[in-house]
Amino acid sequence: MPYKSTELEINKLLMIVLQRGASDLHLVAGKPPTLRVDGSLVELKEYEVLSGATISGMVDVLLSTEEKKKEFEEAKELDFSFSFKDNVRFRINTYYQKGYVAAALRLVPNKIKTTEELNLPPQVKNMINYKQGLVLVVGPTGHGKSTTLAALIDLINHTRAENIVTIEDPIEYVYIQDKSMVNQREVGFDTKSFAKALRSVLRQDPNVVLVGEMRDLESIATTITVAETGHLVFATVHTNNAAETIDRIIDVFPAYQQNQIRSQLSNILISVISQRLLPKIGGGRLPAVEIMMNTTAVANVIREGKTYELPNIIRTSAASGMIVLDHNLAQLVRSNQVKVEDVLQYTSDRESFESLLRR
Repeated sequence: MPYKSTELEINKLLMIVLQRGASDLHLVAGKPPTLRVDGSLVELKEYEVLSGATISGMVDVLLSTEEKKKEFEEAKELDFSFSFKDNVRFRINTYYQKGYVAAALRLVPNKIKTTEELNLPPQVKNMINYKQGLVLVVGPTGHGKSTTLAALIDLINHTRAENIVTIEDPIEYVYIQDKSMVNQREVGFDTKSFAKALRSVLRQDPNVVLVGEMRDLESIATTITVAETGHLVFATVHTNNAAETIDRIIDVFPAYQQNQIRSQLSNILISVISQRLLPKIGGGRLPAVEIMMNTTAVANVIREGKTYELPNIIRTSAASGMIVLDHNLAQLVRSNQVKVEDVLQYTSDRESFESLLRR
């Protein structure tokens, strides 16, 4: 299919994303438009290969304002959101590759699903019952961290009167204020950075704070401070499991500060939830999770710098609400919800996982 008006073409492609139940759309020179459906890439064969000029025109439409266009030209990459028809939103990253403009567009569902609709275990929902501390949702990009956090924030919004402040880059889910007051701040639009927003949030009388990403020393340090000063904080980290998450946070700090951060983290941490999204038999995707709760044993291990002991604590602490990822994966396979070949890449020990399947 030849390309005509760039505005018309990008609108057609966004409609195809909706019609085919895709989560992402990729625009890269030398390839036709490509969707991600249930975790797999699918080229739109009915479309011609994209040229750099065609993509530039499409991205120009998406950027929409001169300010964003200038920012993209200067930085060579940009995260932003785009509102389509009927309150449909896309989270977009546009960038250069081999000298050509490219873009990755992720559909942000306009309905915020509940934890039950997301097939998350009840332990996840229980995180909203805390009044202060730090809940971390971790995992690779594209595995539903933002969706899980949105479910928790919206549950608070609909069940109790709180002042909720979210700091996001960019804003993804838009909350309809109910019992709570929800202030959504977008990095680059409403604030200069995560760290600056976090420093000022303490003067905004919040009860609950959502940090879109703990990405550097300054944002991690200020997130810890916010949690330490009596607020319930939810945040994401791009790590794979609980032990790696604790190590990543500690390692960001200089050596002379690390013992202090271990102590602070052991006191404020509520839980680390690590999740993966798996292709579901019959279509769609299902989450598999590891959950570590900050029990006395976990706090002691964090304080003493013995994070290598965390996997064993998680394995032996089901009574405290902890879940081992491999056990959750095995349960999904045994119940014929996912295929074994789709979960093997996420197991920590293939041999022990296969023995779990035989039980």
